[in-house]
Amino acid sequence: MNTIKERLEAEVVLRNCADELCEDKPDPLMVARYWGDECSALTCALFAYGNVKAIISLLQSLDMRIIDHNESTIQEVLHNKYYRFQNSEDIIQWFITLKRLKELGGVEKHFAHGYQKGGVIEGINSLIETLYELNPYRSSGYTFLIGKPITKNSSAMKRWMMYLRWMVRYDHLDMGLWKVMSPRELIMPLDTHTFNVSKRLGLLHRKQCDLKAAVELTNALKKFDPDDPIKYDFALYRLGQEKRLEG
Repeated sequence: MNTIKERLEAEVVLRNCADELCEDKPDPLMVARYWGDECSALTCALFAYGNVKAIISLLQSLDMRIIDHNESTIQEVLHNKYYRFQNSEDIIQWFITLKRLKELGGVEKHFAHGYQKGGVIEGINSLIETLYELNPYRSSGYTFLIGKPITKNSSAMKRWMMYLRWMVRYDHLDMGLWKVMSPRELIMPLDTHTFNVSKRLGLLHRKQCDLKAAVELTNALKKFDPDDPIKYDFALYRLGQEKRLEG
């Protein structure tokens, strides 16, 4: 296990630099960092599914400042935008919802409402519920984008957990815009790459890539660094993405 820790620590040092976020190594975080605010970052995180080049293409085509305009302008500017499960109306309504959230104090404020009552899961649920309350619009694409409140049998909620990582941690990768919680409370943003690499390293034994697996992996990584277990996320992800894991 010490050998695994040493390898991951070395990968963390290697990855913790601006060069990891560039056109040659595209990641939604590079667009989030370009805009540098919590609302733009939430858009980048929630659209972070599918082919990474397609994700970046969409995100770079969006002027995130649109939420500071009126709703009719949002509809006019975004009428021809779409991405996989989201048609143009889904994207328009998402930006309208985000505009309303910003006007009510922003993302961290509404996360904090739930977090202060029951921790990270309640914080995410509070945000999801607020987003749905702010806009009655519904479609399959819109609901997929935001997701459903977390239950004990939920998926890994990778996009939401990744967003929290960006907001709470601070280094050359993560933005550290929030003060509401500590990095020690984060849960691993578990995707297929991270899941497979972690199983291969013996850090994870659960067979299903779900929230329980994300918590199991987080607890394993706390043995390496109890104050910042999710610092290993990007390293594990890149090891899987680049197929660099041997043995």
